[in-house]
Amino acid sequence: MRYNQLGRTGLTVSELCLGTMTFGSGEGLWTQIGQLGQSAADAMVKTAFDAGINFYDTANVYSSGSSEAVLGQAIRNLGLARTDVVIATKVLGPMGSGVNDRGLSRGHIMDQVKASLKRLQTDHIDLYQVHGLDNATPIEETVRALDDLVRQGHVRYVGVSNWAAWQIAKAHGLALAQNLARFESLQAYYSIAGRDLERELVPMLLSERVGLMVWSPLAGGLLSGKFSRDGAGEGRRASFDFPLVDKDKAFDIIDVMRPMAQSRSVSVAQIALAWLLHQRVVTSVIVGATRLDQLADNIAASDVELTEPELAALAEASRLAPEYPGWMLARQGEYREVAGAAPPRWRR
Repeated sequence: MRYNQLGRTGLTVSELCLGTMTFGSGEGLWTQIGQLGQSAADAMVKTAFDAGINFYDTANVYSSGSSEAVLGQAIRNLGLARTDVVIATKVLGPMGSGVNDRGLSRGHIMDQVKASLKRLQTDHIDLYQVHGLDNATPIEETVRALDDLVRQGHVRYVGVSNWAAWQIAKAHGLALAQNLARFESLQAYYSIAGRDLERELVPMLLSERVGLMVWSPLAGGLLSGKFSRDGAGEGRRASFDFPLVDKDKAFDIIDVMRPMAQSRSVSVAQIALAWLLHQRVVTSVIVGATRLDQLADNIAASDVELTEPELAALAEASRLAPEYPGWMLARQGEYREVAGAAPPRWRR
């Protein structure tokens, strides 16, 4: 297992992160994602920890708080030292029927951090993330509330999920101007079948040294290699068709990955995960599972090294279609490129 700095912070996290959306019991959507009880969750956390994973991601809305509670109890049941685990959770979604039981207002954030701390059985959250955008709350109010949590010691670092590049840049500008804690990470969808992140967000992340946590790296299981073009297959994607993806293109990419997997006697999923781990913008890839064998297979992706020709073939198969202003920026940027110069790197 390799480890990376989270953005520009001094916090070190494993390149794989255990996602706990399958932990706990819930209704509706959560019955399609996972219903792992305490003993099964304990085994998942132990397997991840023994493999070197120190990073664990949850959210208050996952199974209405049950995921946080199960994760917190698993850490306690296994006797893991608090300093050996990095806990990330999120706030935004509805946690009650009241009009103020949702969003990114100061009130909701302050209420929910206390509830998350209690469920997780800890006195601090390492990474507290806003789970999405709240159009009803000014960004400045949210940033100020998060800064207060950092100053109070309830939260060590703050992050964001599912925001546009300009929104994150605006939040950073407010934080810089007022000496407030800034977003140090972005949690976003990214996969070899969904590279839209590279248009605006990736350049911003690299420029501002913001860490990237990847959710749904297998496009909801579509890239597991267990589905066919005619729709046959089993897994979460069969009943919960998310995230959005160009399936025809995804299967073209799978056709390129399959020989690479077969030549190594590994799964197609490992090739898809390994591709992400080769992208320099990626800090940690969130892997989740409902069975231990799935988790073990995902963890093994950290040992897969892709060759330069293989990376080139995957890049060609998955490349984004040209889109303005990207193609114009690239054309005009040629005038200022320095021959042979590589772009600055800030991670491994």
